[in-house]
Amino acid sequence: QVQLVESGGGLVQAGASLRLSCAASGRTVVSSAMGWFRQAPGKEREFVAAVNWSTGRKYYADSVKGRFTISRDSAKNTVYLQMNSLKPEDTAVYYCAADPGRGGYYTPTYNYWGQGTQVTVSS
Repeated sequence: QVQLVESGGGLVQAGASLRLSCAASGRTVVSSAMGWFRQAPGKEREFVAAVNWSTGRKYYADSVKGRFTISRDSAKNTVYLQMNSLKPEDTAVYYCAADPGRGGYYTPTYNYWGQGTQVTVSS
């Protein structure tokens, strides 16, 4: 089992930055990848970003490319999401996830999930 704990959410104004963190514990060797998803009220959970744990290759949703950066610290089993130039449409609960299932990096079929952290961007 892997436990994931997110932190770093909050309320900011449009144009501001936030950094989310997600620490993995338990079976602390992340085998393949970790990612971030988000879910706004009344909407489906959507992919934001992912990073291959071995190669460091990064994947992003088109809506966040150039604004968000995912990174990892293998020694700490932690993944980060640096969010710059935030927009009101970025408002959502952000979830950390580990070990993609058969759906791959872009679908919310990962094996392990955090509890989520709220990000609210005011206009």
